Amino acid sequence: MSKKYHLYALGNALVDTEIEVSDADLARHGIAKGLMTLVDAQRQAELSAGLSDHLTLSRRACGGSAANSAIALAEFGGKAFFSCNVGDDDNGQFYLDDLAASHIDHCGDSGRDTGTTGRCLVMITPDAERTMNSYLGVSDQLDASNIDLAALADSEYLYIEGYLVTSEQSRAAVAIARDHARANGVKIAASLSDPGIVAGFGEPLREMLGSQIDLLFCNADEAINWTGAADLAGALDQLEQQVGSFAVTDGSRGATVYDGFNRHHCAAQAVTAIDTNGAGDMFAGAYLFALCSGYSAARAGRFANVAASCVVSQYGPRLHRAEYQPLLEALAE
Repeated sequence: MSKKYHLYALGNALVDTEIEVSDADLARHGIAKGLMTLVDAQRQAELSAGLSDHLTLSRRACGGSAANSAIALAEFGGKAFFSCNVGDDDNGQFYLDDLAASHIDHCGDSGRDTGTTGRCLVMITPDAERTMNSYLGVSDQLDASNIDLAALADSEYLYIEGYLVTSEQSRAAVAIARDHARANGVKIAASLSDPGIVAGFGEPLREMLGSQIDLLFCNADEAINWTGAADLAGALDQLEQQVGSFAVTDGSRGATVYDGFNRHHCAAQAVTAIDTNGAGDMFAGAYLFALCSGYSAARAGRFANVAASCVVSQYGPRLHRAEYQPLLEALAE
């Protein structure tokens, strides 16, 4: 690798708490199933109190979409830097310590904001669907001071999390990072993050990501919302004209990847899903690791599918540390 980092990621810093709920619980609390919904501190406290007797499914962990992808890449052996904004509270210190434990370099050593670190309540229903209610706290105050321009220039990819579009300040920070990446030959990868984000923030999202996306990650619903196509086939055709390459996941139907020249279908792994939280994040992290390791898009897609299938077969958005090595050995074969 000619550069220090494979990946420089920008995203919201959220401490995740994952609980088991029913569809009736979601309906009773007026929660939109399957989407990420932004809430204020009072609403999140009310939900946490109302669901306090529910089973906690995974340990507290530093989360956020881009962080999950960066951690996946790092656990496979890649080098990653993560830029975020955390508060001067216990959760903020926990977040930075958890990043360090996964061998992620970060911008937190330069100081933390006065305020509350973001939190995400992740609710898992019996059909394995994840529903998220996020309180961003100081995370939506990401700005130029949180970006390490030297580390960014010394990276192969800048990875932008679509969730950042909800904050005007964060959008401005992304623009600075995006322009610096382009000026220094750093490829730009982005995730559309959530169907609701694409539907609700379409134009600001396009402005934030810019006109030159080298690698786009999304699922089928996001691809259709993004392109305005009638179906996935039409969306894939349009994406070929809009971005340099892409990886579009479609649950049990597998994934379609496009390397800039050819399109490849990567079949899904047969698995019983119990928790889809983090599946797309793991796919992106594994895919980027494989590409940066010199593998083809088709092989990277197959590897990412296997990694994502392992994530959905257990609770939480990450694999256990011992699970990464067998996947690496399978990739090498």
